[in-house]
Amino acid sequence: MQTYLDPTQESGRAFFTRGITGTVVMLNLLRYRTTADYSATPQLSPATPITGEAAYRLYMEHTMPHLEKSGGKLLFFGRGGSFLIGPTSEHWDAAMLVQQSSPAAFMAFASNTEYLAGIGHRTAALEDSRLLPLQESTW
Repeated sequence: MQTYLDPTQESGRAFFTRGITGTVVMLNLLRYRTTADYSATPQLSPATPITGEAAYRLYMEHTMPHLEKSGGKLLFFGRGGSFLIGPTSEHWDAAMLVQQSSPAAFMAFASNTEYLAGIGHRTAALEDSRLLPLQESTW
């Protein structure tokens, strides 16, 4: 099964070539690991094993000050489950909407070294994810 935890160079390039102007809202779909995997960042690992959901909470506690400092905000965070319309074999544990004033503001936030110091909690927490940039549109 293919998993997605980080953007690729191609997806990053496609994000910028979309020409989004103004506010961008990032739709995050999250699937947690049963037990967080800190093998890539042992320095962040808690003393005892924790769930992926608990590791994601640590990630969000670390991230929120950096997000707010960049002008971003968390619009929504909620528990997921199975789709009402969609593949019955697919589920997401949580969904989140994060707003940034522009793609450039998002990239500045996402490349901030202080923010990146805690990104290992996200990697440890997630089994799979999706990130869909949304641009406001009119009918």
